[in-house]
Amino acid sequence: MLVFLWVAEIVLALLYFGLGVMRLVQPYPKLVRVLRWPADFPAWAVKLIGVAEILGAIGLLLPAATDIAPVLTPIAACALAVMMALAVLVHLRRGERQRVALPAILLVVNVLVAVGRFGPHPA
Repeated sequence: MLVFLWVAEIVLALLYFGLGVMRLVQPYPKLVRVLRWPADFPAWAVKLIGVAEILGAIGLLLPAATDIAPVLTPIAACALAVMMALAVLVHLRRGERQRVALPAILLVVNVLVAVGRFGPHPA
């Protein structure tokens, strides 16, 4: 179980970090053109989502790796799970059913990490 948690945390952290940096670096019109969903949000909100993803990525790895406040790792996983649940809702509201799969999978993996780290026998 411990190996699964570390692999999941590393993969999630890399993914969220990359997505967060993309949302911060790319100009807003390009994000709207490529991703489409940012059109429903102001530019500052999309940038804020990027910052939250970067902080979540750091929170997935750093506390568990350094053993300093390791409770922050499952909290970060829970926060990212909430973000993915909201992402699923945004895509469903926009009628983008084909774009629901990735956030739904990330939601499940985040929940598994949170349960694994918070669970009855936290790793």
